[in-house]
Formats: sequence, C-alpha cells, structure tokens
Amino acid sequence: MRTRSAASQPAGSFPATSTDSPAATRKPARRAFLAGGAAAGAAALSFPAVTRAQPAPTKLRFQSAWPVKTIFHEFAVDFTRKVEEMSGGRLLIQMLPAGSVVGALQTMEAVSKGVLDGGHGVPGFWFGRNTAFGLYGAGPNFAMNADQTLGWIEYGGGRQLYEELLKEAQLDVVSLLYAPVPCEPFGWFRKEVKSVADLKGLRYRTAGLAVELMQVLGAAPVQMAAGDIVPALDRGLIDAAEFAQATDDRILGFPDVAKIYYQRSYHMANNMFEIMINRKTFESLPAELRTLLRLASQAASADMSWKAMDRISRDFIELQTKQKVRALKTPRPILDAQLKAWSVVIDRHAKTNPLFLKIVESQREWARRVVYWNVEVTVDPAPAYNHFFGKTPV
Repeated sequence: MRTRSAASQPAGSFPATSTDSPAATRKPARRAFLAGGAAAGAAALSFPAVTRAQPAPTKLRFQSAWPVKTIFHEFAVDFTRKVEEMSGGRLLIQMLPAGSVVGALQTMEAVSKGVLDGGHGVPGFWFGRNTAFGLYGAGPNFAMNADQTLGWIEYGGGRQLYEELLKEAQLDVVSLLYAPVPCEPFGWFRKEVKSVADLKGLRYRTAGLAVELMQVLGAAPVQMAAGDIVPALDRGLIDAAEFAQATDDRILGFPDVAKIYYQRSYHMANNMFEIMINRKTFESLPAELRTLLRLASQAASADMSWKAMDRISRDFIELQTKQKVRALKTPRPILDAQLKAWSVVIDRHAKTNPLFLKIVESQREWARRVVYWNVEVTVDPAPAYNHFFGKTPV
C-alpha cells in the first residue's frame, strides 16, 4: 500500500515517511529531538559559567603582650587560626608579638585608641587604669581556680561587670575573656624561702594586684614586661620572679639564672586571657562575624587547656631532669600569709572604689556556692596517683 502524499494529509497530521512502519515514523522525530538537544547543550557550553564574586576578606592587625617564642603568644596565634577556619577565610587576623607596635603593657591603650585593631593579654596588666582589673585573674579570689572564675564571668555576672569596668576606665574596647591559665608558680628564687620573714625586702617581679599582695608580705615587688624579667634577674636587679608556667619560663631562660622553682601559690591562682578588640572595629563587622569571634574564643579556650596539659607537663618534668631545677612546694606558712594579705588588699580598695567592691561581692557570692560544690564532690587525685604510679616521674 502506498502512502499518501503530504498534500493529501489531514490538517495537523505529520508528513508520512517512505514506509508504513509505525517505528519508522517515530525515528526522524526522535533524531530531530536528540539533535536539537545536543545543539542546545553545545550552545550552553559555549557560554562562560556565571560565578559570584567573593568579597575580599576583612584583615585586622592585633598585637599580643607576649614575646614571639612563648607559648602564650602561640595561644594568641591559635585564636587567630580558629577565626580564619571558622569564617572560611572571611576574617583574617595578624597577631604580632609584644613590642612590634607598642610595649607589652601599652597593648590595651593602643587597642582603645585604634592604633591596633585588637590585642591579646591578661586583665591584670591594666590595673594601673583601675585597680579592679586586678580582680580578673590575681589573688585567691575566694578559692576559685581559673575555670571557676571564667564560669563566674559567663554565668555569674562577671562579663557585665567587666564591661562596666572598661567604660569607667574610658577604654573603647570590646573584651573577650577566655582560656583558663593553670595555677602559676610562686616563681624562681636564688635561695630557699621557708617563712614569711624570708620575703622581707625581697625584690620580686609580679603583676597586677599580686604586687600589693607581696607588699603586704613585706617584699619589694616590681612589675615588668615578660622579656625584661630574666635579664633583670641575671644582673641582680631583682632577687626573685614569677612569670607564667614551666613552658614559657623555660623558653625565656629562667633555669639559666635560678635553680629553685616554687610551685603552688595563691598570688595568680585563677588567671585568664583576654582578647581585646577596638570597639569601633568590632561594631563595623557584620553580625555573624561578631558572633563568630565570641565562639572562636570559646573554641580556642578549650583547645588551649588541652595543649597546656601536654606541653606544660612535659616541660615541668624536663626542667627537673634535664636542667637540674629544684621544684619545691611553697611552704604552708607563706600560703596562709598570702590569704591574709589578700583580705587586706581587697578590703583596702573596696573602701575607696565602689566598682571594686561590687566585683568582689559578686565573686564572693559565686564562689561560696561553686567552690563549695567543687570541694565536696571532687575526689583528691593525689592518693590515686600514688596508688597507680608510686612516685613522681622525676
């Protein structure tokens, strides 16, 4: 049977092919469809892909209050890395070591004035602006350790009080308090001290309100930046000094100039770090980056605690085994005297500084509950350690 001509096809029908096979009638249409799709695809591929331009990263310049080789400066740099990772590279912070722009003890002032976008230090360094800064990381603080003090900052009103303190000190800064510093040693001595009488007239380097605590004990304390301490001790300008912990003390060269290293002290039993950011700089950032900075400080806080366990424990042992340092425990009479001296110091300032008194009362209220709970429920690790290891690794 012959097919009909195209002219004789009903209106709206497709032209017939040269065969009556239904399959054959579908092939040209299918091939046309595929050919058309391929052509469209080729045309699409011939145009460049549309991509969104990524905004340039925000770059900030910070300075720490620490020498470049110290683990404290390393902790500061660790924070900047957390920020870069968490922001996907949107926020980049350069962390310079102490002295790059200003002296270590001028870091807060430089941040406030906008000379630096931010900085890293400890609150006690600024107690010359207001003695209440010394309450954030010095003295017994009602038996709180550093982690309990940070708990007070986050949940006991300490952060709000610190903001009030910054405002009263006319410092245009947003502060992130974070990272519990392990209990600091009493320090490095040329000769043993067995009683409070041995501290009389001792030229002793410390910082913050611990300066006044040591004055009450009869010492002659001085405050100086980290990089100046060992040279002063070596030249005999001071008789004893404390700085931080085994790792940084070792890096800075303390065991080269003194061999007696007293552990356990109330003078710096609850210190913490501070990230300072110029307020105008902080407020100019998008809301998500401001939030990210706070969260990055919390992440860095945990990581720092774990790194400190690893590094400081190793250096504490090696100071004794490789550098023949004598690590002694501060005598109980001196510790008891520190507690009494602290009461003298805080009572003195509470009478003349209303904000100081307000902070002290807030800390006392928090510590009465939290430290009580900790003392009652925490088992003493010493008997268990002695059971499993029998003796110290030194």
